[in-house]
Amino acid sequence: MDDFAGRRAHMVEHQLRERGIADERVLAAMGEVPREAFVPERRRELAYADAALPIGSEQTISQPWIVAAILQALELRGDEQVLEVGTGSGYSTCLLGRLAAHVISIERHSSLARAAARHLRACSSHNVELMVGDGSRGVPDRAPFDAIAVHAAAPVPPPTLLSQLADGGRMVVPVTSGKGHESEGETLIALRRRGDELERTEIAPCRFVPLIGAEGF
Repeated sequence: MDDFAGRRAHMVEHQLRERGIADERVLAAMGEVPREAFVPERRRELAYADAALPIGSEQTISQPWIVAAILQALELRGDEQVLEVGTGSGYSTCLLGRLAAHVISIERHSSLARAAARHLRACSSHNVELMVGDGSRGVPDRAPFDAIAVHAAAPVPPPTLLSQLADGGRMVVPVTSGKGHESEGETLIALRRRGDELERTEIAPCRFVPLIGAEGF
């Protein structure tokens, strides 16, 4: 076992399983995908730290537990159509591709989208489609989606994204607890559509970059 593989196994057991991540498909995927491949080379030694890491353009790759918590809350079984808002490094995108049938991921920074595309090709992610644009608008002509993962904090769950969620579908989004970009923090929440109703579950406090767009900041 190489050094990174050992760190990956340690991450799964001690950062994830011991802290309540119980979805075996999520744990298996995170034990297989090389997180170090999605981290800037100068920070590669920190790839399995229990922390978020900068990836450029004032964006980050979220700490492993937060990534796992989002994936677990989406309850993916392998046949879903998924929308991801905020491709970032492409790490979560790669994991979603292993857990669902097809993924559309939107990134507003073209430089990050290009880098993520390279990383995803290297990891043989063939069921992932990348777009550059305002993720808060979603992709109306490809809706509905069985699951939506939002990797940036919004003042409220974006209504347009909620309108693109299938009946029974799940959306996970960090929502701010204050006003504007400088809020006091966020709460990661899961929403499930039941007809015209939305069931809301709070997952954990968190910290994300703000969602910039028509239905963000």
